[in-house]
Amino acid sequence: MKPPAIRDLEHRVGEEVGVSPWVEVSQERIDTFARAIEDFQWIHVDPARARGSPFGGTVAHGFLTLSLLSHLSERTFSFADRRMGVNYGLNRVRFTSPLPSGSRVRARFTLQKYEPIEGGVQVTWNTVVEREGADKPVLVAEWLGRHYY
Repeated sequence: MKPPAIRDLEHRVGEEVGVSPWVEVSQERIDTFARAIEDFQWIHVDPARARGSPFGGTVAHGFLTLSLLSHLSERTFSFADRRMGVNYGLNRVRFTSPLPSGSRVRARFTLQKYEPIEGGVQVTWNTVVEREGADKPVLVAEWLGRHYY
């Protein structure tokens, strides 16, 4: 089956358009991220010390969770007419609960805006990142992307 066209989104404003597959956020992923950004706060990278924290173990960096949006969206969407997509920014981001190491997350994408631009379209997603088995999301964000055809 052929993927939909990015232009098909125009009539889906206000709808949840996609839900990503689950992705594990392992301690290895957290440690790799810590090395990449040189943020070695013990709550992220020291499992022994973190056991005594209010979280009972290590938790992912908020910015790691945020950076997973690109991966989660790529695993969710494929557009037949898209030549290139770029991250355009964020209007709002809230880290609403901790993400313990070893948890699985997925993202829900609701289309808030669809705006034609030269050579493509700018979309604004209301994005909610859920942790498997939790009542409260770990991240809510208003995320802007540009797609060119």
